[in-house]
Amino acid sequence: MKVALDAFGSDRCPDMEIKAANEAVRHGIGMILVGDKQRISNTDSRIEIVDAKEVIAMDESPAAAMRKKKDSSMRIAIDLVKKGRADAVVSAGNSGAMMALSMFVLHKLPGVYRPAIVGVLPNYRGYTVFIDMGANVDCKPHYLLQFAVMGCVYAKKLFNIPNPSIGLLSNGEEEGKGNELTFLTNELLKKSYLNYRGYVEGKDIYMGDVDVIVADGFVGNAVLKASEGIAEMITGMLKDSFKASPISMLGYLFSRGAFNRLKKRVDYAEYGGAPLIGINGLAIITHGRSDDRAILNAIKLSKRFYETKLTDAIIEELNKNPGLTDVEEEKVREGIE
Repeated sequence: MKVALDAFGSDRCPDMEIKAANEAVRHGIGMILVGDKQRISNTDSRIEIVDAKEVIAMDESPAAAMRKKKDSSMRIAIDLVKKGRADAVVSAGNSGAMMALSMFVLHKLPGVYRPAIVGVLPNYRGYTVFIDMGANVDCKPHYLLQFAVMGCVYAKKLFNIPNPSIGLLSNGEEEGKGNELTFLTNELLKKSYLNYRGYVEGKDIYMGDVDVIVADGFVGNAVLKASEGIAEMITGMLKDSFKASPISMLGYLFSRGAFNRLKKRVDYAEYGGAPLIGINGLAIITHGRSDDRAILNAIKLSKRFYETKLTDAIIEELNKNPGLTDVEEEKVREGIE
């Protein structure tokens, strides 16, 4: 397997990307670093370097980046997947540009309405698969139906869950709660073949009552950012508490192992990144402030997708159920009304 890594994506590029790529080849993963060759040094001899002089800034408009920066490190890395020179692309750069370019260059899978970002959040029992985490801020009910299907395939492939349970995020568990989008989506999911459990609330994300939670990208991205903030707050408060007194420090010495395990569970760097699924290729979006460990984990994640043939599994699932790819919104409304 070979991964194209945008060498000028993270806040501390290219140092973090170089370190991650060097470690990745030691794990047997082929690496291509894409970026300004004059600024890339100290790389393992097994790493291929592809020159790219332009960089897409974090605050740059995705539309402008697509028009003006066709020789950016991100665009060239994605092109390498399109051309078959790489099997996956990873970037810690501008997430909006990464989504737009991945869809423009690699295209959607046949029958997919909208690609979605799927993430993993820790819960009391293990992990919750969450989709969509920001690719689509304006959604229709049949988009969310497909998100549920793709999230289900993800849970099967990545976590070996044979029949994942699915919940639809709303502002309450009762049938009368939610807005028009959740109401219509709820009706579609109830009629589907999926193991649908109904509405779930925000707290259920972290309790592990369902395996997959579905939401539109606007809500999903807010959940992601809030989760990152909560994780940092918890670890920060625990550190401050341990430093409060000599007795607290002594307590930390006895509980250090448990504290480190907790920190690892809630640290975004452990999850590496989030894939954009529903496109004809493998694209992993990771955090701009990622260090080399987070980027390495994103690379390893792309390897798992490659080995489990996630994209093929999504195509197969949609082909088995043609009703998932020809939903008309007017018919959805008519059927409910």
